[in-house]
This record gives sequence, structure tokens and C-alpha cells, in this order.
Amino acid sequence: MFKGINSLFVTMFGIGKLPRIPGSYASLATVILLYLLFHFFHVSADLFLFFLVVIFLISLFAINLFIKDLTNKDPKEVVIDEFIGQSIPICLYEIAHSERADTENVLTFYFIMFILFRIFDITKPYPISYYDKNFKNSFGVIMDDVCAGLYVVAILVFYMIITS
Repeated sequence: MFKGINSLFVTMFGIGKLPRIPGSYASLATVILLYLLFHFFHVSADLFLFFLVVIFLISLFAINLFIKDLTNKDPKEVVIDEFIGQSIPICLYEIAHSERADTENVLTFYFIMFILFRIFDITKPYPISYYDKNFKNSFGVIMDDVCAGLYVVAILVFYMIITS
């Protein structure tokens, strides 16, 4: 039973088992979920950030358990790392923009964050590639997506500095 619950967790309730591009599906599901949480249910971005840290810590153990008997130590069906990586720029965007922005502006930034995250996650520029190649465990699985999320944050901060 625990193995089944763990599988549901690391595959984001089966999203990771979708064919062809499960990472993109998981990232898109994350964007939609976070938009609903922040803009319909008015969940605090600070509270969500705490929740994200907890998810990160649980994922370190859950992914190791999932991949322990597999030859491929970064299977495509493990997509909780996409949830973590995609959540970082969105959560920090929401913290930085705590006043209610217009929906069109928010959706534009969410779309940009989704596209940038997928580009960085797929192309894996350094240090994303370093974590992907050198850590064949849950740390490597998660950290490449954390780095991709931080790259998105850096791009957005750079954009905000230029446009202010």
C-alpha cells in the first residue's frame, strides 16, 4: 500500500504516466493548480512556500524509494520534481506581487514562466546539466528542476530591473 501511495506522489497522481511529454504535462498542471490556489482560493504564497519546502524534503525520500530497484535513476514518470521546479518561480512571483494584479498580466507571466521553465528543463544549461549527470539519486532528479526554476527567477528579476 505504501509503495502505491508513494507512486501516486512521485507521479503526481499518474500525470507522470501520460505518454510522450509527462514533464510538460506536470508543469502545466502545476501552473493551473497554482493559479487556482493563489487567485481563486487566495492561499498565501508564504504558506505555500513552506508547503513547497516540505514537499521537497518528502520528495528526497520518496524518489529514492521509487527508483531504488530501477536501472534508470531519472525515469520520466517521476514528475514531482517538475512540480517543485515549476512552483519556485510562480511562488516567488506571487510573493513579490502580493497586491492583486490584473488577470491578463498574471496569466502572461505564468505562461512565460511555464515556457522558460520547460526550455531550461529540456536544454539543461550548466549547472542543471551538472546535477542531471553527476547525481543519480533523488537529489539529482530534484536539483536539476530546482536550478531550472531558479534560472526562470533570474530571468524575471533581470526583466523587472530593466523595465523599472
